[in-house]
This record gives sequence, C-alpha cells and structure tokens, in this order.
Amino acid sequence: MKENLLIEHSKQFAVDIVNLCTYIKENRKHNILLNQVLRSGTSIGANIHEANYAASKADFINKFQIALKECYETDYWLGLFKDTHMITDNEYNDMYAKCSKIRRLLIASITTAKENREFSSENKHD
Repeated sequence: MKENLLIEHSKQFAVDIVNLCTYIKENRKHNILLNQVLRSGTSIGANIHEANYAASKADFINKFQIALKECYETDYWLGLFKDTHMITDNEYNDMYAKCSKIRRLLIASITTAKENREFSSENKHD
C-alpha cells in the first residue's frame, strides 16, 4: 500500500518539478541550477519505480535509500531557489510539502523493509 502511494506521489512530484522548472526557464532567467533540481526531483520516482523490480530485499532497500537521498537533495535545491527568489514562498511551500510527504513514506518503507529483512534472517536460524 505504501509503495503504491510512493509511486503515485513521486510521479506527481516529478511532474510538478518538470512544470516548475519549465515555468522558471520560460518566465524567469534560465539557470544551471534548474538541471540539478530537475535531475534530483525526477530521480526520486525513477528509483522508487526501479525498486519494484529489485533482485533482492537488499536491492529494494538500496533503491529506496537512493530515492531518499534524492529527496534530501531536492529539498536543498528548492530551499536555494526560495532563498534566491527564483521561486515564491508559496511555490516553495507547496513543493516542500510534497517532497516531505514522499520522504516520510520512504523512511517508513525503508524501516519496515529492514525490520522484515532482519526478522526473516532471524527465522532462518531457528
């Protein structure tokens, strides 16, 4: 269930990132930083999607951890955009809230997957 929410939220977040970057590029000055947030913001969903095809539980966890790192990087770029007035406070607050929701879901999913992995390996020794 959480993975479905992650897929939905991360895909919509990627769409929002692309739209935000397009808007900034068209209506404000083009900035090399756009490429950074575009890369990290869309990578979140790509890694979550890729985790669905993981070869192992460890691979699944790794893909989610990469997605989480990309979330934190995207937070950084969005904050920088706000602080340099590339985006408004409202634009920042909206995108930050969406990114934070994905981050919380990722953390919960990683924690659950790690607990299940540890439980599974403990049962093998019984």
